[in-house]
Order: sequence, then C-alpha cells, then structure tokens
Amino acid sequence: MSLYRLVYYSENRISSSVADLQAEVEEILTQSRRNNALVGVTGALMFSSGYFGQVLEGPQAAVEATFERIQQDPRHGDVALLEFAPTDTRSFDTWAMAYVGEDSALFAHVGSETGFDSDKFTGEALFNRLRAMVAANAVVA
Repeated sequence: MSLYRLVYYSENRISSSVADLQAEVEEILTQSRRNNALVGVTGALMFSSGYFGQVLEGPQAAVEATFERIQQDPRHGDVALLEFAPTDTRSFDTWAMAYVGEDSALFAHVGSETGFDSDKFTGEALFNRLRAMVAANAVVA
C-alpha cells in the first residue's frame, strides 16, 4: 500500500467563547480519531492564532477523502494545501490524531512575514514543527 502525506493549514471559523472553542476543538479531535482509525489515517493537529495546521498520513484515497471532509467543514475556512506527496514512512504512526495544542509563535511569525502566502509557508516547515512538538509533548491520541 502506498502512503501519502498531506499538510495544510486553515483559518479558524469557530466564532465563540474560549470555552466553546475548546469544546469544538475537542469535537474535531474526537471525530478525527474515530474516523481516522477506521481508514488507516494518522497525523497531528495544531491550533494557533486563529488557524489550524495539520498533517495527515495514510493511503491516498483515505487521505484525500479526509481532506475533502475538512474542506467542507464550516469550522475551517480558506484551506491552503501545502503538500501532498507519497512518503516512505509515517511520522505519526501511533497517533490517529495527535494534538499539540497551541503554538502562537508559528502562525504569528508566518503571518507577519508572508501574509499567509502558501508559496512562502512550506508544508515541510509545518510538518517538521508538528513532528517536533509531538515528540516533545508526548500527547495522547
């Protein structure tokens, strides 16, 4: 089976209180973990400065279907695909969906320097940041 990695970011469209926002992120994680486990998708999610950043890994069809659902989800706006390519190995192989919480510095830095121009904000940079954060934080999937 060929593995693919997809990296994207999207604008947070959840307009509510901090408590409601946390509940919505928890719902996203619950749904992701359940759905991903069923189709062999693994990955990591980060929320930061009003944006989501995510890596998805797995069989091509499953990753594409998962990304399609994300693009249709009203909680995600202006979805920017940064990378979609074959990969030899999974980097999040034990995580149906790891969550690394908030990294305010990542998107704030990217936004100020690039205006969220996806040509300047690479999938490799986001992937490496998420991989390092998962390794450092040992979050529960």
